[in-house]
Amino acid sequence: MKREIIKTLDGSTTIHLEEWNESYHSKHGAIQEAKHVFIKNGLSLFESNPVSILEIGFGTGLNAFITFLESEQKQKHINYVGVEAYPIAASEVLGMNYVEELEAENFSEVFKKMHESEWNQEVKINSRFSLTKRKQFFDEIDDLEIFDLIYFDAFGYRVQPELWSTAIFQKMYNSLKPNGVLVTYAARGVVKRSMIEVGFTVEKLTGPPGKREMFRAFKKV
Repeated sequence: MKREIIKTLDGSTTIHLEEWNESYHSKHGAIQEAKHVFIKNGLSLFESNPVSILEIGFGTGLNAFITFLESEQKQKHINYVGVEAYPIAASEVLGMNYVEELEAENFSEVFKKMHESEWNQEVKINSRFSLTKRKQFFDEIDDLEIFDLIYFDAFGYRVQPELWSTAIFQKMYNSLKPNGVLVTYAARGVVKRSMIEVGFTVEKLTGPPGKREMFRAFKKV
């Protein structure tokens, strides 16, 4: 499948898959989307330390890097697990301009370390932030009440509906601690029904630039 690095409307880059006409991040702004969906409507809910996060679709590492920057700013301890079945190539990582666009040149080595670190091993990025990248298909996830927060950032329902199935959301529900939270850019009715079916309480929120709505789901106990 042909892959191309493109610039989104906020100046940050993403990877575009031509055959699917699908991108890793919103063409309206990769960084804006990540901050709105995962930080503003996800991580910001958690005042306690530490926070354990599962990312579904590690991809370009943007969500992990922005979360690291947030942990630095807020002095928050974070255990971050990113699941990815098809890691991106080193050449593609070099084409990502997130360090520059986030004005995070002081942490350029952190972004590099996130991508160069071994898979399936916990790596201490610093004293507050640990990263484990798991090379794994989403349907292989079998964690039980491990995570406080899930960033659900799979490719869209239009191209991979199987990633948004009831079976996958059951695994997400199982992996969350009681009162855990899942956030995603998605806002399809079929996705909401699958979430509710496995036990989530779902709310619709204002979406990031270029998208009217998004979902946030709670594991209520």
